[in-house]
This record gives sequence, C-alpha cells and structure tokens, in this order.
Amino acid sequence: MAPVISLTLDCSDAQLLGDFWKTALGYVDIPPPAPFRTREEWFASLDLPSDESVDDAAWLCDPEGVGPQLSILKVPEPKTAKNRLHMDVRVPGHGSPEERWARITAEAERLVAAGGTILARVDEHHVVMADPEGNEFCVAPGRAEG
Repeated sequence: MAPVISLTLDCSDAQLLGDFWKTALGYVDIPPPAPFRTREEWFASLDLPSDESVDDAAWLCDPEGVGPQLSILKVPEPKTAKNRLHMDVRVPGHGSPEERWARITAEAERLVAAGGTILARVDEHHVVMADPEGNEFCVAPGRAEG
C-alpha cells in the first residue's frame, strides 16, 4: 500500500488561508472527528492553552478523496524565506499552446480575485504566484487528457 501524505502550511491567519486554498483547490473542510458534531465541540474537549482558538487552524480535504489533505496552522513566527516545497495548481494540459496558456492565465486571474498575487509569468508555460501569506505556488498545465 502506498503511503498517504498530507501537507501542512504554517500561517498567521488560518481562516484567511483556509478560505483561499478551498477556492484554489476546490477543497472542503474536513468534518470534526467522531463523536463531535462541530470543530468547536471537539476543540473544547482538548486540554489546550487558553490563548489557542479553533480559528487558529483549518483542515481541508479533496471532496473526491484524491488529493492530499491540507492542514493550515497558525504559528507565532512570520514567514522569512522562500518555500522549499510548493504546490502546483494544474489546469487541463490538452490543446494548443495558446489554449493551454489561456487556461493558465484564466486560473491565475481567478486566484488573484481570491487573494493571490502573480509573481512571474514564465515563458507562456506557467505562472508563479503567492497565496495571501506569501507562500509560493505555480499554476501550470497538467497532463493532456486522452
């Protein structure tokens, strides 16, 4: 059995970043663990410091169960350097180079409207972006659909 991975992003505003990545990836909130009905109920059952809040984290998943889970956790220190790992948001890779580029730029603009920033356009092949907290990612073509 292949290992399952999840990704974790540190941040200063988990709700802001969670909302951005739900929009970017089409992800949804992971339901609270059983037997809890809400994240707040689950969080209240934990013995955590009083200065921690359920709003200090977001837990996201692919509703189709294909992509990795994403945990977004508030940390006290700011981001200080370029990511050593980043995500690629893939758009369909079929069609002519012009058609692929049009899909890439349309997706990049959709993510700008959601709070992202375009950092660079690279040779009409991919767009380097940053999420609302400066975490770099790319919008690039995926495999061509057969």
